[in-house]
Amino acid sequence: MHLVKKIEIIANSFELGKILDSLNKSGVHGHAVIRNVAGQGLRAGEDLDMTMLDNVYIIAFCMPEHVKTVAENVRPLLNRFGGTCYISDVMEIRSVKCVASL
Repeated sequence: MHLVKKIEIIANSFELGKILDSLNKSGVHGHAVIRNVAGQGLRAGEDLDMTMLDNVYIIAFCMPEHVKTVAENVRPLLNRFGGTCYISDVMEIRSVKCVASL
């Protein structure tokens, strides 16, 4: 087991390509995308329900040393187009050799 960072992003699907490009540029090459996400935000009045465009939930994992670069690349997109990003510590149970060989 080893410590990795989990990146969770909820954003408008229209910006999906830009967000995935920024993750890739940050050294995060694997991800999962869940489409048609709806919900209510943490702040009053913040609503993820869109009428014209669907929201997406992006989940990705990276080594701790990539987190600063991820934040620097993703933050401007979220500030400009909306959305939110959470980064947390998690444990991966695969060996590091398996991760590196993918």
